[in-house]
Amino acid sequence: MDTENDVLKHFKLILSGLLISLLIVSLDSTITTTAMPRIIASLGGLQYYVWPFTIYLTTVIISAMLSGKLSDFYGSKKMLIGALIVFVSGSVLCGFSQNMTELIIFRALQGLGAGIIVTIPKKIVAEMIPPRQRGKYMGLFGIGGAISSVIGPTLGGFITDSLGWQWIFFVNVPVGIIALSLLIPYLPEFGVIVKEKVMDYLGIITFTGALTLLLVALTFSQQNNVISPVLLDSLWIFSVIMLFGFIYAETKAKEPILPLYLFKNSVFTISTVSVFLLGAITLAGTVYIPLFLQLVQGLSPSASGAYLTVLMFAMIITAISSGQIISKTGTYKKLAILSFAVGTLGMFLLSTLTPNTSNLELVIYEIIVGIGAGLAMPLFTVAVQNAVTKRDLGVATSSSMYFEQLGSVIGLAVLGTIVNMTLKLNLQNTTVNISSPLLVTAIHNVFLVGVILNIIGLVLCFFLKDIYMSNEMEEEGIGDENAQLEI
Repeated sequence: MDTENDVLKHFKLILSGLLISLLIVSLDSTITTTAMPRIIASLGGLQYYVWPFTIYLTTVIISAMLSGKLSDFYGSKKMLIGALIVFVSGSVLCGFSQNMTELIIFRALQGLGAGIIVTIPKKIVAEMIPPRQRGKYMGLFGIGGAISSVIGPTLGGFITDSLGWQWIFFVNVPVGIIALSLLIPYLPEFGVIVKEKVMDYLGIITFTGALTLLLVALTFSQQNNVISPVLLDSLWIFSVIMLFGFIYAETKAKEPILPLYLFKNSVFTISTVSVFLLGAITLAGTVYIPLFLQLVQGLSPSASGAYLTVLMFAMIITAISSGQIISKTGTYKKLAILSFAVGTLGMFLLSTLTPNTSNLELVIYEIIVGIGAGLAMPLFTVAVQNAVTKRDLGVATSSSMYFEQLGSVIGLAVLGTIVNMTLKLNLQNTTVNISSPLLVTAIHNVFLVGVILNIIGLVLCFFLKDIYMSNEMEEEGIGDENAQLEI
């Protein structure tokens, strides 16, 4: 009862702390992208350019995956506060880096905190709010990533030019302190779900190995002649071996970090695959629309960023609306179907872009893509949380975040490979400059892949069960999807 009263009394302060926590992590990723050339000029080590991003992403995904089970062991509040302290400490150390090796190590530390921060707030919402009301808040949480994509690069450039690259990391300190000042006194501790702390060490080791080898292989596969083909193939093979080792470990673990029985729950499985697809689909738009505008239509980076803002605002408005609709209706299946249907249309329209496409046409296409992505932002996390028991709430939430991040990573690598293969195939090893028609063809292929991914998601969502979402905390996810009332 005291916990419920604390939540009601300080809800706005708690929510503000959660939103600020998510925002600093989202901004950090986009700000760093803009500042990295200046960092390289200062610290040297151009050959290591991609590694601060790769190692950060690796530790983000690992900690996101582990955060669910760890929060079950130690409580959500302790995990979130600890993650914020780790993230801020890592930011300070990054700012004081004297060489690229130090920066890479400290970015790994940042990522360990960031992965927990992007996951635990969604579990906290599920601990505070009845299933039916969660959609509106999940929609708000999705806004941070969209906002950071719009203002992050500009803000990163401004901070780097006016204060120095070190301050893109130091700026996280005051913002992190604000978040901590809101969460430490006002966020209640919701208790420990799993009393017996049996750590799945074999699962952690095999999962970390599989993911690390995968990301290293993906990174090297996009850099010609960096390592030998034999070594690259070995990375792929050992990644697969470690993956099978992880699956075996999860079948034997007493407290697995990813309980495989969750995949017997069709809502969990379909939602997990859907967020994986959405991770790749969203990147197809946000990465390759600016590329088209700059290299094909000749727009400046700032102008292409302005066009991307249209897509992001459409995504933000639709995400908020989608969350509100879920809260009012208590259903999500129709929204899921509509999301992928609109996304299919949007990606198809983008695949028709030409150098002569008008500004108005491009804006309309971007709005359609933004609507499709925005509709999906809050709903799959809500669906998963509603379909599992309270005991599995943490691992289900963290798994959803993990697969979305993994979809982005693999999607970006696959789409980049498609562009490279298209250009090489058409250039036939000549040394001429890449012409506009060749780039258009390559980017068209990316958006056509986006069409295919949306169609796969659309078909899957027809099989998504619409489980009744209660307005009472006591009635949340009993863990048997067939025992729930379908709408």
